[in-house]
Amino acid sequence: MNKTRGLFWFRLDLRLHDNPALSALSEQVDAMTCVYLYPETFSSSHVPDEVGDGRCQKLFRDQSLLALRDALQAIGSDLLIVTRGENSEARQMAWLCEQLKINVLGVTTHGGFYERKAVAQISASITNLKIVSEQSVTLFNEEDLPFEINDMPNVFTAFRKKVEKHADVSPPADTVTALPPVLDARCQSLSLTTQGNNGNFIGGERAGLNHLKYYFGETRAASDYKNTRNDMDGWLPSTKFSPWLANGSLSPRTVYQRLRRYEQNVEQNESTYWIFFELLWREFFHWLQIKHGSDWFAYSGFQSSTPDTCFDQQTLKRWCDGNTGYDIVDACMRQLNQTGYMSNRGRQLVASCLVHELKHDWRCGAAYFEKQLIDYDVASNWGNWLYLAGVGSDPRGHRRFDLQKQADYYDKDGSFRATWLK
Repeated sequence: MNKTRGLFWFRLDLRLHDNPALSALSEQVDAMTCVYLYPETFSSSHVPDEVGDGRCQKLFRDQSLLALRDALQAIGSDLLIVTRGENSEARQMAWLCEQLKINVLGVTTHGGFYERKAVAQISASITNLKIVSEQSVTLFNEEDLPFEINDMPNVFTAFRKKVEKHADVSPPADTVTALPPVLDARCQSLSLTTQGNNGNFIGGERAGLNHLKYYFGETRAASDYKNTRNDMDGWLPSTKFSPWLANGSLSPRTVYQRLRRYEQNVEQNESTYWIFFELLWREFFHWLQIKHGSDWFAYSGFQSSTPDTCFDQQTLKRWCDGNTGYDIVDACMRQLNQTGYMSNRGRQLVASCLVHELKHDWRCGAAYFEKQLIDYDVASNWGNWLYLAGVGSDPRGHRRFDLQKQADYYDKDGSFRATWLK
């Protein structure tokens, strides 16, 4: 009897907890292999190759992958890490499926335009390949939303009011504790390194769950979140869940579950609601990108107006390097380049500077963030840049900040600027 052979494609779900697609595949095959396609280099038409090194992002990703491999090996499985090379993801995955004689491909559903396109291309290119997909990137499943995707509001407040009243957060799936026997992959797995330092940010599922436990179990930071969330630096002013959420080492439904437990056992107030409020912003951008497809990356976004900006390589490089002359912006950019992270307030200020003060194409800023951020998320990153550039979901149009006023308010004593402008 021919055995059913499965391949699970890890993408932005680098975990065993709340991974229903992995569980579903394991129940339908006799043997399986887990794979991750590793992007060797970052290339964008909006950012010159020599600007930014992406080293912090790479370190966080490598730590996350090695942690996932260890977790899979602990339950008798393994992770094959394969370089994508010059092939597209779809072509490389199709090649692997054919080489390994795969009958069933498992993959977590994702809202990104190119992520969805890749799965569709694989399905179209291989006859009789069954694709098993489940949702776990978001709080809500698509079928639970109180509207069709094409009818969802383009403005956050209208979206929030609808989902708060009519949509339930899906509970996390059980943690995967066993998988079918491993297929003989006969492929060279890529060697990774974890040498380097991203401060308190350590990649991987265990590190993400440990931080979740620490934040809600050993601190009361959640009770004061709304008052501290705009701080420019520090570990506890904001939740810092975003890097683990971005690559899927941490499930948003698990974060929500732990938040609700905190509210039940410790305190429920405006600040704890605001953590949920921020999770809803993440949710909003996820579903909105599906609605607008490739327009998510278009110069004019999904609005009818076109920005009055241009591309200038020297101007872009000064912004990327933190040499604009606006001290609050330069401090934020240098923080990003050294740590792979920047506060939410900082991201708004540097985006406003690039678009409104430097009159530069917003897509270059979005692409640079894509290269540098350890918490890069296609929906939230590009959605926020669309918003700041006035071609996305902001009902008031261009969001321009008075940079000096912002610096005086959010860095009153100048300590943040002094730290990063040394």
